[in-house]
Amino acid sequence: MSTLIQTLFNGMALGSIYALVALGFCLVFKASGAVNFAHGSLLLLGGYLVAVLHEPLGFAGALAIAAVGTAAAAAFEALVLRRVAKADGPAVPTILTIGVDILLLTELARRIGGDVLGTGDPWGASVVTVGGITVAQARVYSLVVALVLVGVFLLAFHRTGWGLAMRARSSDAEAAALMGVRGDRLQMSAWMLAGVLAAVAAVFLAAFPGTGIDRTTGQIALAAFPAAVLGGLGSVSGALLGSVVVGMAEALATGYQQQLSGLGSGLAEVVPYAVMVLVLIARPQGLLGAKESTRV
Repeated sequence: MSTLIQTLFNGMALGSIYALVALGFCLVFKASGAVNFAHGSLLLLGGYLVAVLHEPLGFAGALAIAAVGTAAAAAFEALVLRRVAKADGPAVPTILTIGVDILLLTELARRIGGDVLGTGDPWGASVVTVGGITVAQARVYSLVVALVLVGVFLLAFHRTGWGLAMRARSSDAEAAALMGVRGDRLQMSAWMLAGVLAAVAAVFLAAFPGTGIDRTTGQIALAAFPAAVLGGLGSVSGALLGSVVVGMAEALATGYQQQLSGLGSGLAEVVPYAVMVLVLIARPQGLLGAKESTRV
């Protein structure tokens, strides 16, 4: 029983990290209608900046600079892709984000090489033991920080003019523009916020029991993409629910890998996509996504 409880807690903590990444996917999609496949590279950029700056600036200073850096990179990406979207719609920018991802990932991989970089986080390899259950201290902090950030985001999303504008634009961009919603500014804020969340997620993904930042860290963000999709890509609540589902499924697959050895090794890496496929077969619009209506 203690193993199950520990596994479930790890799943919640992992899901909370995925939630930060999935929110980034969801924000960009709601604001611009495009899927940002370069989000993993932004996450790797944030982790890399923390890794190289934590010694001269300290962990907090490095994280602050990393958040600004990823926000600036996301803003630049949004500026470039916005010009294309005006002429060709959201499909072409979505495809172009793949090119941005390749360029950014190639440069970061060149800089990192075969090294594994530490982020200098204050938790280190410390663990917390409660009632016979031992969990990494970083996992506890990741859950707390994610809950705070998600809570602040939801409060802003439902109680501020920015959130109202975001929801209005997502529902009907033309009507929102007629009501005075500045679409360009809204898109820029969404992309920048997604970049900030990616930087925070990178720190916790690299923290113990993770090994640090390496050239493949950005690929972890791809596990959060199924979370956003199975919850309903345009639904904030769906992204959060999907992150918990994916985190739990991955943690269970990792914790019970030996019992599930008949399904092959590396099951935890496949589980997010398997869950996504199964959910979309039953509900193509996602768990909390709305069905599209077509006017005839």
